[in-house]
Formats: sequence, structure tokens, C-alpha cells
Amino acid sequence: SRRWAFDPTPGGGLAEAVDEAAAALAEEDPSEALAARVLDRISPGDLVVHADHGIGRYLGTAEEPAPGGGRAEAMVIEYAEGARLQVPLTQANLVSRYTGAGDAPVRLHALGSKRWSGEKLAAARSIQTLAAEMLRRQARRREMPGRPFARETPYLEEFEASFPYRETAGQLECIRRVREDMEGPHPMDRLVCGDAGYGKTEVALRAAFVCAMQGRQVAVLVPTTVLAQQHYELFRARFAPYPVTIALHSRFATPAQRAAALRGAADGSVDIVVGTHGILGPHVRFKDLGLVVIDEEQRFGVRDKERLKEMCEMVDVLTLSATPIPRSLYLGLSGARDLSLLRTPPPGRVAVETHVVQDSDEVVREAILREVGRGGQVFYLHNRVMTIGLALERLRRLVPGLRVAVGHGRLSPHETERVVGAFAEGRYDVLLCTTIVENGIDIPRANTILVDRADRFGIADLYQLRGRVGRGAAKAYAYFLVPRRELLTADARERLEALAAAKDAGCGVALALRDLSIRGAGNLLGAEQSGHIAAIGFGLYCQLLRRAVARLRGEAPPLLVNVELDLPFLARSPAAGTDAAPAYLPWDYVPDDARRIELHRRLAECASEGELRALEAEVADRFGEPPEPLRRLFRATLCRILAAERGISRVRLADGLLYLYRGGAPLRRRGRLPSPAGRTPDERLDSVLRLIRDEPRVAAPGP
Repeated sequence: SRRWAFDPTPGGGLAEAVDEAAAALAEEDPSEALAARVLDRISPGDLVVHADHGIGRYLGTAEEPAPGGGRAEAMVIEYAEGARLQVPLTQANLVSRYTGAGDAPVRLHALGSKRWSGEKLAAARSIQTLAAEMLRRQARRREMPGRPFARETPYLEEFEASFPYRETAGQLECIRRVREDMEGPHPMDRLVCGDAGYGKTEVALRAAFVCAMQGRQVAVLVPTTVLAQQHYELFRARFAPYPVTIALHSRFATPAQRAAALRGAADGSVDIVVGTHGILGPHVRFKDLGLVVIDEEQRFGVRDKERLKEMCEMVDVLTLSATPIPRSLYLGLSGARDLSLLRTPPPGRVAVETHVVQDSDEVVREAILREVGRGGQVFYLHNRVMTIGLALERLRRLVPGLRVAVGHGRLSPHETERVVGAFAEGRYDVLLCTTIVENGIDIPRANTILVDRADRFGIADLYQLRGRVGRGAAKAYAYFLVPRRELLTADARERLEALAAAKDAGCGVALALRDLSIRGAGNLLGAEQSGHIAAIGFGLYCQLLRRAVARLRGEAPPLLVNVELDLPFLARSPAAGTDAAPAYLPWDYVPDDARRIELHRRLAECASEGELRALEAEVADRFGEPPEPLRRLFRATLCRILAAERGISRVRLADGLLYLYRGGAPLRRRGRLPSPAGRTPDERLDSVLRLIRDEPRVAAPGP
């Protein structure tokens, strides 16, 4: 249709990136898959980082001469002054998509220059310090004696039975893990990620019940007054039958009520305080704080987070988010904090139908009238208070006779509460508002949302807004209104395309990572680190951080497989005739360039035989039965892994003899070089594998 701004083709690049990232979250260890499928999906024209040569621009793939003859695929990267580097796909693990720390222009490195080695060394030193600080903080929490909660909580089963819905499998697993954390000897620090309506709040309610019924206090920190009011009312309703006192501290409470809440927190007469950032003030004291629940952490500023560090050091912390900030998600994926993913949608949940559409009177009128015509309500989000009056005039002109309410942050708390409450009760058809509805608002009859100038929002913001509708069984619609396509920035187009591609429920974390890859890593681990992220890229930064953390923990760092494999019979050489058994990824099996790079990267990153077998099974599941050349490529990769485990840097076959180089010299058996057996190339490859296995393993090399 002429009016739609975007209509992503199923199976397109962005759709695949988001869909596959969401699928990766279902795996036991999603960190590597997420990085490969979202952050590191490389397309021609992208900026990339080579671990040895720095930042360049990826131009695509080409064929280059291979060792021993024949040709092999390589990534072509352009550097400063037009210099080009061809990187064999067997070394694709050395190349990652560049994601910086902001919008500053990026300068390509010059091949062979000292600038890259200096920047990488400075980043590595800073990362070592940061890793030590992270582990000290984590160790401090682990070493604290803590105050574990008892396994038995009075009336807990009765409280759980009062939940009006059936728990999903994901909820039950998350609740179990939270209970185990609370009963453990050390303070809990768990991040719970899940889409709007997936049951994060119920997880928090049950944790709060355990804490309050065992005589300790709970602080529930939320980003907006509207959400604070909703949580306050929900907590009061669920806790009404029990001897638990709940207080509200937000602009919706009177000064006397806020003062009473703080006094009650200090003297212990209040068990649960629900509030906005006001409860983070240095003057706020709790008599016996046991649990802090942080809802939508990404909405809080840097100063709030610094205060949270002080407040939460000795107590259990439960953080809830649909689209977590990169820092929190990375710490969860890297194991520095515990992470639970709520992936199971509630029964009957239908994905929100999303359209990114050029703004027009026709679209707005049709969307509103269709929703109201089926007995529903509409959010119309206009995020500029100065011009919200003009938006109101437009709605009255387009849909005369409909009841339109206006709500924004400059209204008094009483008026905001009145407007939102009246809309929730069904006294208005349309709520014209700013982002006061972004977090947590639950109005089941409102199942259409229109967002004006959606190009000015980030993916995480739009995803949160889309989560305001579709919370029941009714089909819901989200319309993201944008100006003409040519007026959009490239980043805005990519954000909107990614969001429109994410049609299924459960993509919040994947979209947060996609937003990271578009907008940059920003203040990932503190402002002092952003310069290093900009210098070497987010992907390489995280790799170095993982290795630094492993070394400081006394663990073996991830195995680096950088082995040159020179087996002439594996080359793709027409002249080799019947004595060739080429090992490669056929184009007709995976024709998409970005997917080919991804698979080669993941092959090159496999650090154990188990990881390689798991990837082989996944490839067969995604693309069908692998052809013989690809099966051979997996076996060739196994040669590299086994060789790396044994400290061998090069495997070379020449004149029937096998040269396994360790420390620059070939290994000999009883003074002689081994000779692979076998008449066919596949038999010789199997023999090479056996000969490498026969060599003893050596300790992993140092950093």
C-alpha cells in the first residue's frame, strides 16, 4: 500500500536478526548466540574490528588463493587510504561488527600503524582494572554473611493461590530461582527479563511477600508516578488479607503521606514502600530493609544508580525489565549477576500487529474508529506538551463525538491520577498523552496505540509503548507514525525496521541488543570506559573483558583457536581432480552473505569438540541436512580445535608427511614425522584427526 512506510519482507536481514536472537534466548547459554546473531551480524558497508588490525569497513566476500593451491572465501576489509585486507573465513572470529559508544565519527585505522596497538593496549589495561573491580564487588557480596530468609513463610501458599491467573512455566522457574536466592547465604542480585504482561510483577509480589511476612522491609522502586500508583494499588489489593503495611511515596501522595511513609520506613511501622526516585534520597532510612525491587531499571539516571549501589549492597536486589540496559544485560549474560528470562507468553496472548506508517489523517481516523467500533479504547501518544493542544484539535476534527482525555507530566498529580483512572474505567475513548503511560500501565480494554513521530524514540522506548496494548486476549494494534521516509535519519529507519520485523512476542531483550548495535554501547560499564569502547568496539571490548574476568577468577580463559590448516586435498581446486575433497560452505546451502559470515564466525569461535557438535546439530536443524563439503569443513574445524588444545599452531601435509608445528618446530615421533594413512581424501582427513588426538594436551597459553 502506498501509505505504509515499511513492510519488512519475512526472512529479511533485520527480521532474521531479531527472530534468531529471540530464539537464542531459549538456549542454555545464550550469551554467545546473542552476540553472534544480533550484535555481530555483518553486512557490506558495516564498520568492523579486526583484532590485529583495528577498525575498517567490510566490503563483502571474495575468493583468494588458498594455502596448498585452490581458492577459498575471504572477507574483504577496507582500511585508511584505500588499503584492503583479505581475511580467510576460517579466521572470521577475529572480525566483529564495530559498535561504538556514541555518535562521534569513526576514523579507520591504517594497516600496519601503531595507533591500533596503542589503543588496544590501553583498553586492555583499563579492562583488567575494571574486571578486578567487578570481581571485588561480586566477591564482597558473596563473602557477606547476609541474612538468609527461612524456607517456610506463613500463608505463602494461600498468597500464591490468590493469583488470578495460571502461572506460566517460565514464571514458576523464575519464582523458584528467586526463592533459592533469598534462602541462600549471600545477598541476591537477580535480573528478570520478560515482555510486558509476562508476569514479572507477580515474581516481585511473591518475593516481597516472603520478605514482609518474615519481618523485614521491602522498597519497590519504579520510574513514574503513574506506575507507582498502579503498583501501590496492586500491592494493597494482594496484601489486604495479611498484616502488612504498605505506603506510597510519589507525587500522587500528599506531602503528609510522603512524610508518613518515610517515618514508617525509619521506625519499622511500614513494611513495603512503593515509590519513585524520591525514596533514593540520602535522608531516607529503613529500619530493617531486606529486599529492593527495581522496576524498569533503564528509566533511572546515573545518580540514581549510584545511590542504588550504596542502598543495595547489603540487601537482596530483584531487578525487572522488558528491555534492560546493556550494562545490566551484559553483566547477566557474563555471569557477573544472575539472570532469568521469562520467555513463555501467558495463555491466549496474541502478538501485537505492528505497522510503521507515514502519518496521515486517513490512517489516524481509520485506526481509532476501528478500535472504538469494537468496544475498545485507544492510546494516542504525542510526546510534546507544548503542542499537545494542536494534537487535541486534530483528534476532535478527525473523530468528532468521541470522548478524548488529555494526560501529561505537567498536570498536577491529582489531575493525572483522575484522568488515567477515568480512562481505565472506560469513561473516555481516547487517551491523548505523553510517555507517562510508557511503563507498566495495564488497561486491558485499550488495544490500539498510535505513536506520533515514532522516529524520535529508541527501540526500547517503542517496545515499551507497544507493550501497553495486547495485554488481554483481544487482537491489538500498534501504529508508529512517521514523516516521509526521505525525512528519516538512517538510524531511525533501521530502528523502525527492526521493530516492525519483531512481530512475535518475547523479543524485548533481542530488540534491546539490536538498539545497542544501532545506537552504540554508550555508558556500558561507567563513563570512564566509554572511550575504550569507542576505540576498540563493543564486541572486542566484551571479549577482552570475558578473558580478563576468567584469568582473575583463576579459570582457564576461553581457548583461542588460531591454527593454520594446510591440507591440500581440502582445497577447492578444479585441477585437483578426484584427489580433492573440498571443505567449504556451499552457496546453494546458505546463499545469504550475512548468514554465511555468521556461520563461519561461529565455526571459528568454537573452542571445544562439544561446542562444534552442538553447532553442527543446530545448522542441520536450521538449514537441512549438511552437504558433504560442509561436513568436511566441520571436521577440518575439529582439526584446528584439537591442535589448539595441544599447543599446535600449524598443521601441514607435504609429500605424504604431516608437520605439526609447536613452538616453531614440527613434532616428531621416535625421531620421524608421522604419515597419514588412507587412500581417499576423507580417509586421510580421518587419519590426520587421529594423529592430532594422539598428541598430549598442553596447558593453555598465558594472556
